[in-house]
Amino acid sequence: MAVHTTPGELPTEVFDWGAIKWGVTPDRFAGVPVTVGEVVIEPTKGHDLHTHPESDEVLVVLEGEGVQTVGDSGRFAVTAGDSIVIPRGTVHSTFNTGWKQLRILAIYCPGGAETALRAAPDYAQLPPGQAPVWVRG
Repeated sequence: MAVHTTPGELPTEVFDWGAIKWGVTPDRFAGVPVTVGEVVIEPTKGHDLHTHPESDEVLVVLEGEGVQTVGDSGRFAVTAGDSIVIPRGTVHSTFNTGWKQLRILAIYCPGGAETALRAAPDYAQLPPGQAPVWVRG
């Protein structure tokens, strides 16, 4: 059984707002109960309100700054070092308010919620080693 991944061997999931590399998933590591991935949200971008009906989510902001919503919390500022808990089924969103990328570690428990993102209309998957190209607006 594999016990290690590197970003270069992982596909990149891209969206209009940014990209994700899932390092740990139940599909990749049989029996693992969580999903862990790095999310990159481009400046002035964010993702729509959504839920994960079957998974709790923890976000750890690694770099950048933005605004987050969780349920009826209203918008609150997030920056590097912050952690956010999103209970399963809770509506939430993240938006980058800074001039550089907002990098987040996303953790789903139980894992598997990442598969729903593949149904997004702006979803595409790049093969390992291929970097996304962002168009300057």
